[in-house]
Amino acid sequence: MNRHLMRWEVLLLLILLAELAIFGMINPRFLRPSSLLFGTSDFVQVGIVAVPLTLVIIAGGIDVSFASTMGLAAIAFGIANFFGLPLPLSLSVGLATGAAAGLLNATIIRLTRLQPLVVTLGSLYMFSGAATVLSGVVGASGYEGIGGFPETFTALGYAQVLGLPMPLVVFLVFAAVLLVLLHLTRFGRLVFQIGQNAEAARHSGMPVFRVQLVTYVLTGLAAALAGLMLSAYFGSARVDLGSATLLPAITAAVLGGASIYGGQGSVLGTIIATFIIGYLQQGLQMSGVPSQISSALSGALLVLVVALRHGAELLRDFIPVRLRRAD
Repeated sequence: MNRHLMRWEVLLLLILLAELAIFGMINPRFLRPSSLLFGTSDFVQVGIVAVPLTLVIIAGGIDVSFASTMGLAAIAFGIANFFGLPLPLSLSVGLATGAAAGLLNATIIRLTRLQPLVVTLGSLYMFSGAATVLSGVVGASGYEGIGGFPETFTALGYAQVLGLPMPLVVFLVFAAVLLVLLHLTRFGRLVFQIGQNAEAARHSGMPVFRVQLVTYVLTGLAAALAGLMLSAYFGSARVDLGSATLLPAITAAVLGGASIYGGQGSVLGTIIATFIIGYLQQGLQMSGVPSQISSALSGALLVLVVALRHGAELLRDFIPVRLRRAD
């Protein structure tokens, strides 16, 4: 991990602490340990998707279809449960659906050579439509949702591990695994090298497609995991489960340090950014700000971060050139 990203992560941590302090002064209830801990159940699903999305972006791609993959995987799980499959098998169906969605995205991008944004934007609507049609198989019209899950499943949405909410534990464990995968393995080094220059990596004999394929499959799998967690939390599988995660997840990845041009990013930065965005929305709501305004601020934050990071990169490249000319 380069020094530039480490400095950025320290800055993010300082922003998070300042954010907590400001909202704590506005509303002291915000800083209650119970509010900080159990409030994470409302936004850690964003982080679960944002972390593997960071890998996709670093490798030079993008995936916006995860928002509908969450609903599709949840509906697949709901249908499997409806027809009496055992809970472990039903969960496997949901996770496999997410992985298959990622596999489909990567394969289409490879075969058509289209821009990943174009392909995954099409998949976003295709998966949403497929989920809506499939939900009708069991009579759940529109966004009504599929319920009737076993109590052992719905209890997971509110379970605790060592005093921590289960969703938060799942996020931290999943993020830790991907942090090791990206920053401490050969696969992670390949992700960075391919993102910096895919053509050069391909000519060097690197498995470009296989590496990018894994990043998309991981994102689809994570989206399915997030969809299943939300199904347990709400007690129903719905088509629109991931509709509110699209902008926050992309913002978390970019705010965390992932360059939209590829080749740069940090899992740790994405983790911190997830908490910044999640607590920002919660703090604004506890301060009496309407949810529509907090969502608009997330969009403004994304634009601002992309502009600032792009400007910083240009400045960093410009200064050495000026110094060399001065010499």
